[in-house]
Amino acid sequence: MIDQMHVCDVALIHDATIEPAGGLTVLTGETGTGKTALLSSIKLLVGERADASAVREGADGLCVEGRFFVRGGDPDGCVVRRRVSADGRGRVEIDGRMASVRELASGVGSTVDLCGQHEHQRLLAVQTHVEMLDAWAGESVAAPLAAYQEALAAAKDAAAELERIRELGRATGEKLEEAAFALRRIDEVDPQEGELQELEDALPRAEHGEALVEAASGAHALLAGDEGACDAIGSAVRALQDASRYDARLGGFAQSLESALIDVEDVASELRSYADEVEFDPESLEAMHARMSQLQGLLRAFGPRMEDVLARRQEAREVVEAAGDGGEADRRARGEVQRAEALLARCADALDEARAKAAPELARRVSEQMGRLQMGSAELVVTQERLPRAEWGRRGPSHVEFLYRPGAGLTARPLRRIASGGEVSRVMLACKVVLGEADGCDTLVFDEVDAGVGGATAVALAGVLADLARSHQVIVVTHLAQVAVLAQRHYLVSKSAGDVPQTSIAQIEGEDRVAEVARMLSGDASELSLAHAREMLVAARG
Repeated sequence: MIDQMHVCDVALIHDATIEPAGGLTVLTGETGTGKTALLSSIKLLVGERADASAVREGADGLCVEGRFFVRGGDPDGCVVRRRVSADGRGRVEIDGRMASVRELASGVGSTVDLCGQHEHQRLLAVQTHVEMLDAWAGESVAAPLAAYQEALAAAKDAAAELERIRELGRATGEKLEEAAFALRRIDEVDPQEGELQELEDALPRAEHGEALVEAASGAHALLAGDEGACDAIGSAVRALQDASRYDARLGGFAQSLESALIDVEDVASELRSYADEVEFDPESLEAMHARMSQLQGLLRAFGPRMEDVLARRQEAREVVEAAGDGGEADRRARGEVQRAEALLARCADALDEARAKAAPELARRVSEQMGRLQMGSAELVVTQERLPRAEWGRRGPSHVEFLYRPGAGLTARPLRRIASGGEVSRVMLACKVVLGEADGCDTLVFDEVDAGVGGATAVALAGVLADLARSHQVIVVTHLAQVAVLAQRHYLVSKSAGDVPQTSIAQIEGEDRVAEVARMLSGDASELSLAHAREMLVAARG
């Protein structure tokens, strides 16, 4: 939900702030006053492409800021700032840190749906229809969809394994001979996982055993031998302890040295044990060198890493086994594919059945809302058609599409082919009302949804928008007084006269709102128009 928005230097807007209501907010004003600039600002906030032409003439750049409250997000809200310089360079900040436009669009931007007459991408994009159906159906489709997706992944894995085995089985004589040679060569050495690293760690100790023993023994003698460090520290401790009778500070020094003496004695003991453990065995060293030579030979042939050698061994073994198992591995893999496909088919049937149960009810409810919008006998039809197995995807095994039937007895056609812009607007509005909170959008912004609408249709449209505002934040640019009077918050967009016009945006209440509604009704502020406007506002509050 958009809590607040601040706009600077966008088109004719120099500086403006709006705070949309949680329900229905309307923006009204004469044609050409700059309402489009405000919509452009919202688009920038939700991650649409920036355009330097939107920068107000004479300004260095534009800036749009907004605070959003997202369901399940930070209770303190999220602050977005979008800047675009006059040369077209842009910058995005989310909660004070730099971000990308893509991150903005996929984050808070995904909670706002721009529903302009020429921006019905979601409704006209057929691939989203199945998502809308599933969102409305809820758990009745979610569970079979999850089972289908799991079965689809298992079927893909089984098919990939079968292809891998068949590829191994297609090995030519030359490839088989090469694999057999590699397997024999590696098995002769029989490298073990981790062996090379252990050998690399052990060799330096074996090669320099004498020096290591000499160093450890010498250090032990210097520490623990006669008149060694331990004896010297012990003497110093005793001397300080005796003298501490006259100065307590010396007792503290004695305690520190006594602690150090314990550490030195521990090290001396470990050095003695280390010297006893180190063995210098020429025969063992020669064996280690021989083993290292064997492993390095494998690395040169099949490396450069021991992991590559082990992988080559496994690959060669599979090629050899595939050539000699009489097709058993292929039969097992085919059996796995058949079992996975059978399970997938059952899951696909269950998913299609769940959607088939939900689709008619969704279509009926949307069609009811279309009837409210004075669309006569027009109705929405939800179709589901099973696709060939090769075309099954994560969304399901069938093609789901919303079709529009303009009247009883007429053929239902795709929305993008038969419906006018105004009809699409109303169909979309009907869908939004029925989907309610299931569509995942917190804020809906409508532009030109009332194009060409008047009379009873205008009253119906206003009622539907008011219903929608019960589950969403709704922001509407409108020319209909019937819509304006139902708003919780009303902003008037006006433009100053002069050579350099400037758009201003102000929230209106009381008599100012009455005057604006009167203008929307009849284009003037006559007593009759004002009286009619007051009646409508009072009725809306009731």
